Amino acid sequence: MKAFVFPGQGAQFVGMGKDLYEKSALAKELFEKANDILGYRITDIMFEGTDEDLRQTKVTQPAVFLHSVISAFCMEDNFKPEMTAGHSLGEFSALVAAGALSFEDGLKLVYARAMAMQKACEAEPSTMAAIIALSDEKVEEICNSINDEICVAANYNCPGQVVISGSIAGIEKACELMKAAGAKRALPLKVGGAFHSPLMNPAKVELEAAINSTEFHAPKCSVYQNVNALSQRDPVQIKKNLIAQLTAPVRWTQTVKNMIADGATDFTECGPGAVLQGLIKKIDSTAIAHGIA
Repeated sequence: MKAFVFPGQGAQFVGMGKDLYEKSALAKELFEKANDILGYRITDIMFEGTDEDLRQTKVTQPAVFLHSVISAFCMEDNFKPEMTAGHSLGEFSALVAAGALSFEDGLKLVYARAMAMQKACEAEPSTMAAIIALSDEKVEEICNSINDEICVAANYNCPGQVVISGSIAGIEKACELMKAAGAKRALPLKVGGAFHSPLMNPAKVELEAAINSTEFHAPKCSVYQNVNALSQRDPVQIKKNLIAQLTAPVRWTQTVKNMIADGATDFTECGPGAVLQGLIKKIDSTAIAHGIA
């Protein structure tokens, strides 16, 4: 079965989508529609902005979403997903790709999510760190031992790679404990805040209102959601899981395992970069994972 996967924040790069815009009438139409919806020319930042411009959460999220969805749609007859999944922000791309959300509504929700998350980040400085070569259980144990600060497992990316999220003091303390426990690396990430942690609760309230007022449809294929790594086709449950996702961990390792167990034989990553292809191969070395040919 053909599975299509969509990356999240962090995959962006200056120049992303420019080739698509210049070579495809469909891509140009969709990018210009996005400029109109957002009220500013995000294409100018994507194609010719600076890394710093592109790294702002309110820009990054719609930019990655647009590149991902438009690159998938430009595959035309070669885009026939039998299952989809996305990493964090990428879940919105996966839902649009599966027909559960329109392109326009998906973009509006992604922008609402980005603005709400940026506001939450600015209200309380926070951060994330990647923990390399420590078991999931040990990472959770150390996070749970830090009682005076917020520190949680946020992204289960692949075996031996878990991202933690929380207050700056909590992450600093956790990194020291992780290294002492045998982690090969405890690497602070250049992110705007503590995504997928309780510090995103204010953003969750805003996003919940936006999601609940948006029409979702039953997807044309199975969509595997981050919060429980399970296939979902019920629009009501999809909404609930999408709201919960903002403060819950991304269970990517389990998602890929479940997709393979359910018959995925070929993974195509749509969007900037190749991060998910690398993670999929670390989760299952026999998996076929590639970008758009």
